[in-house]
Amino acid sequence: MPKEAIRTALKVDLKAPAPSQPGLHNRWHPDIPTVGKIVPGEAVKIECIDWTGGQIKNDDSADDVKNVDLSCVHFLSGPFEIEGAEPGDVLVVEIQDVQPFQEQPWGFTAVFDKKNGGGFLDEHYPQAAKAIWDFEGIYCSSRHIPHVRFPGLIHPGIMGCAPSPEILAEWNRREGELVAASGHLDRVVANLPEPHGVHAGSASGDLAAKIGREGARTIPGRPEHGGNCDIKNLSRGSKTYLPVHVPGAKFSVGDLHFSQGDGEISFCGAIEMAGVITFKFGLMKGGIAELDMKSPIFLPGPVQPQFGPGRMLTFEGFSVDEQGKQHYMDATVAYRQTCLRVFEYLKRYGYSGEQIYLLLSCAPVEGHVAGIVDIPNACTTMGIPMDIFDFDISPGAPATKLDMGSCALTSDRK
Repeated sequence: MPKEAIRTALKVDLKAPAPSQPGLHNRWHPDIPTVGKIVPGEAVKIECIDWTGGQIKNDDSADDVKNVDLSCVHFLSGPFEIEGAEPGDVLVVEIQDVQPFQEQPWGFTAVFDKKNGGGFLDEHYPQAAKAIWDFEGIYCSSRHIPHVRFPGLIHPGIMGCAPSPEILAEWNRREGELVAASGHLDRVVANLPEPHGVHAGSASGDLAAKIGREGARTIPGRPEHGGNCDIKNLSRGSKTYLPVHVPGAKFSVGDLHFSQGDGEISFCGAIEMAGVITFKFGLMKGGIAELDMKSPIFLPGPVQPQFGPGRMLTFEGFSVDEQGKQHYMDATVAYRQTCLRVFEYLKRYGYSGEQIYLLLSCAPVEGHVAGIVDIPNACTTMGIPMDIFDFDISPGAPATKLDMGSCALTSDRK
């Protein structure tokens, strides 16, 4: 028999304010009402808006990035009831396809202002910047970062099931302890529940207020359910194994990316987009116990950009910071140093630091922990696909400075 047309389980309105759409929500909480039911084995399409709810525009100013309201992110589609799912099961999530909306064939990458979101290198680049990317089939290019074109490895940044009340309480306990212990640090270390900006789906009244008081922010991924993991290889053909903690699973998805580099270093570092994702779900009854699962398991798909042998120019960094301070086996310090080595190299061709920051966040760079045993220096690497550039960046080739224009900056910097 011929297959039936794939059902769209949720439609969104790109022209309507995100908080007015009951099929969206921006907190993790077990009591957010479901928006529909999906039967295991059924393929469905789910539409998603971009993670900011349309706050970032296709223009040449980064004022929208500087002033973005982060109390309301991420806007997720769902939650969906998965028929037959019970606590203790494992939800098997197969991604069949992900595409941008035909009427919105563009996305954005941004550097957040250090005072409003920041990023991995905000000590070096504290001010907001933005690049707009135009989609051309599987490829993308940007007027803000010239001489670059590459295929996207399109994927969702966020997939997860709702936490149980006990797991939600544990998230808020341990993240609250971290905040309390980190008052001496000059940075936000965790985002605790925040009623301002909450969108609780179709919940209203006392229930919406409760979700605002208790609901976990969607900013970090968490071991119990996945969430905002930003794993670039979870593209078409991939499978994700998610633990189920509430009846019906209450699965949600969002934060679609056209492309991303390992680490997504600028925080808004992927090519963020609105689009449609096609799933097929399965269930492993009692799968948490069977797999002794403490966190989700991922099986990347077979689709990824192909670059020729020897075409990944690779840089390394160690846990010695730019002031010459030695850190003990600190992979975060090492990866920051790895990134800075790439900055130094690519600036020779005329790119600004902000342009490189944006590019490393969204191009399909490969980041790895190379050594984590040789005390005191952790070693990390970043591989840059040389073929994304329309000029030769290999060592030994002439490093001619080109007119690279500018990424979008804030109005006070133009």
